[in-house]
Amino acid sequence: MPLTRLPDGTVKQIGPLTGTRVWTVPGRANRPITVARDEPRALGPGETERLCAFCEARVLETTPEKSRLVGDDYRELRRVPASELFDTVAEFRRFGNLFEIVSAEYWRENHGFRQPPDVVGWARDYLQDPVGRQHIELLAAVRAAASGVHQSLEEAALDLVGGSHDVVVARRHVVDGATDDDQLLSSGLLTPRAHAEYFAFTVRSLDEIARAQPHAAYVAVFQNWLRPAGASFEHLHKQLVAIDEHGPQVDHELRLLAGDRGLYQHAIADLAVQHGLIVAANEGAVAFAGVGHRYPAFEVYSRSAANLPHEHSPAAVRAMSDIVHALHAATGVHVPTNEEWHYRPPGAPWPMPWRIVLKWRISNPAGFEGGTKIYVNTIDPWELRRRTIGRLTHLRLVGRLAAGIRIGDECAPQDARLAYAD
Repeated sequence: MPLTRLPDGTVKQIGPLTGTRVWTVPGRANRPITVARDEPRALGPGETERLCAFCEARVLETTPEKSRLVGDDYRELRRVPASELFDTVAEFRRFGNLFEIVSAEYWRENHGFRQPPDVVGWARDYLQDPVGRQHIELLAAVRAAASGVHQSLEEAALDLVGGSHDVVVARRHVVDGATDDDQLLSSGLLTPRAHAEYFAFTVRSLDEIARAQPHAAYVAVFQNWLRPAGASFEHLHKQLVAIDEHGPQVDHELRLLAGDRGLYQHAIADLAVQHGLIVAANEGAVAFAGVGHRYPAFEVYSRSAANLPHEHSPAAVRAMSDIVHALHAATGVHVPTNEEWHYRPPGAPWPMPWRIVLKWRISNPAGFEGGTKIYVNTIDPWELRRRTIGRLTHLRLVGRLAAGIRIGDECAPQDARLAYAD
């Protein structure tokens, strides 16, 4: 059985897609979920705009911009020259990661990839701008110091603008009017509209990276929030990384799908209905309290027939954004989280839904888990649902959530009907 409560109250779980074994022991669920932090530090004048390399006053510390969203209408500007970066205020920016997980050299040396003429032209034009040339010189020196590999400016510029590991970054590090560095801006503190623009921008970026790197089998999309969840900077951002394989978990799910095209409906959605684990839903997405995760986790499933994120309609993308935003808002600012996107790889033989897993990174696996491969998760799915429903209800009452979200028992079994395999 994937989910069992024993007479003493212990809850045992087995991940339907992973086989991961998880126990929740009575008496541990009331432990704090926020992680201890350093004492807040007061901010000086103008410091809110320069707290880290992702901040708006330090744009020349990141790689050349591929695109940005500006203004109240979130108009998109592409390949802004270095000398014009401060002419507009970017609400969200997309640029290559300075220290890539999968580098431009990887694609060049292992796959024989060469940048197309428009990217070569962009790199050349960027260097012809004196501010752009100085920008590339600075970044090339930083990378050379870290790697010990020195490139010509032309080579460095081409790799910096043509990489396949991008970052999508929000403008603000802290909330407007912040007086100390602990008043961080998280996904849940964005307005539903701003989160939807951030979310849709990421979907478009995913499509562009996949198209630009023909040797990529998959583009991993994720958000690490706070250092315990793997974030280098406590500044809101998502990452997109092209890789040349699906990864073992996707391969495992494809093998399961070969025998059951309705795997996600049967193993996830129907299980959630059976055990009363629907957290929230709207017309295009549904959130469950996840079963069999090492950490307390929500699973957000698209209810669309589309499989890849960029194949979804704008309304379907917005539906996913609104549910994910609501869960971030309910989670709170100081809970470390991972947001992981899952979808069918292009060319995969079986249908797979777009789903997003939001994990609370509130514990560290230790010797017990390493020795037994049984993971202790302090919050079982029922408790995760209970506490989240209460928080969502309050947030809706005060106008923090998008319209059209049903919460807890307002949801019906039909809300868990997935259309990905239709």
